[in-house]
Amino acid sequence: MKSIRKIAERIEAGFASKGIKKYSYHIVEKETRELSAENGEFSLLRTLFDNNVVLSAFKSGKNGIVSGNDMSDAGIDALVSSAVLSAEAAVKDPAHDIAPEQEAAKFRQGCLKPDFDRFFERVKELLSDIKAEYPKIQIMNVISKYVKAHSLLRNSNGVDFEANAGHYEVVIEFAGHEGDKTTSLEYTGVMMKDLEQRIIDMGSMRYHLDNAQKQLDQISLSGKFTGSVIFTPELFAEFLMMVVGNYISDAVLIDGTSLWKKKIGKKVADEKLTFTIKSSDRRLVEGERYTADGFRTEDLPIIEKGVLKNFKIGLYASKKIKKPVSKNSSMDFVVKPGKSSLQEMIASVKKGLIVGGFSGGQPGASGEFSGVAKNSYYVEDGQIKGAVSELMINGNLGSALQDIRAISSEVLADGAMVVPYALVDNIVISGK
Repeated sequence: MKSIRKIAERIEAGFASKGIKKYSYHIVEKETRELSAENGEFSLLRTLFDNNVVLSAFKSGKNGIVSGNDMSDAGIDALVSSAVLSAEAAVKDPAHDIAPEQEAAKFRQGCLKPDFDRFFERVKELLSDIKAEYPKIQIMNVISKYVKAHSLLRNSNGVDFEANAGHYEVVIEFAGHEGDKTTSLEYTGVMMKDLEQRIIDMGSMRYHLDNAQKQLDQISLSGKFTGSVIFTPELFAEFLMMVVGNYISDAVLIDGTSLWKKKIGKKVADEKLTFTIKSSDRRLVEGERYTADGFRTEDLPIIEKGVLKNFKIGLYASKKIKKPVSKNSSMDFVVKPGKSSLQEMIASVKKGLIVGGFSGGQPGASGEFSGVAKNSYYVEDGQIKGAVSELMINGNLGSALQDIRAISSEVLADGAMVVPYALVDNIVISGK
């Protein structure tokens, strides 16, 4: 295939031939080397190629956006023509725009020279470690990958960002199994820029493996009560994603349904919470370096000591609601750790749960959520009484942030996020 710069030249020549003077485009070339294992035995080794280009063309104040994966000259020419036709058919909207000129930059991240033999040995070591240390774990599937990506974003204002990135990742699917007892399937994974550590010691591998064994022996809870919930880091990150979507993202701010539309500079959470989308954090394997709109990525404080600092909106939304654009389009979550250890948090719970998973619909505009708590433990008088079968939990996103009682000093850094545990009061818990 042609080099990424040759493809860029073809795109720009195509726009010029059609009289398009305002445009932007993003080219991504991705190669994945994947090694899979099923039931503890290696079963598949393959290389995947995933190439994509997104074109945005402006004509007579109208914007057309198309995408495709045919990088041949004919494919690019057809895509350019399609973008122009799309612009001609679009509705005029001055909020559609492209990023202004910025200094060109090239970025290199992660591991660009992989050691496949060493990676294979680390994955074999993981399987061996699980077999030796977690005898009640049945591994269903292990997917290990090395992913290399080369990307280029350019526009007619002179924006020119090029990035090369590479990382290893491992995801395991497993269940607890003993005699005729089996738990539900559980997943966990990590991203890595090097192979210095044993994989079993990274991210939340041990937590999930230990959890699956403990879930083999469950107790049942009946009735309904209002109690405290300790959210594991992964679930806390999931709830923070809901918070972003419900209160400070493009759609809810454009349509005016966000309850936080006038909350910048005001308290929206307990002062213990400081939450930043921090792509520069070195614990992230491939933090964002430029946004989808074409801005050089900057760290974006969301909540600082309980106070809302910024919305998370793209260029279109920023022009629609006349607020500053967020120069970060990622979910590179970094939450400041607290002063309490996880054990201290557990000891402070009168009656409640430790919850590792949640299955429920997207909260409504009010922030109300309801769903099934999975991979959970019942806590009473500061003691873990045992794993519990699936329960319902109900609450409100906004109120839950105000009801944070503690944030752990321990954090999960799995290559994709850096998030601690969170203890939240006043959650409604319903048993059978």
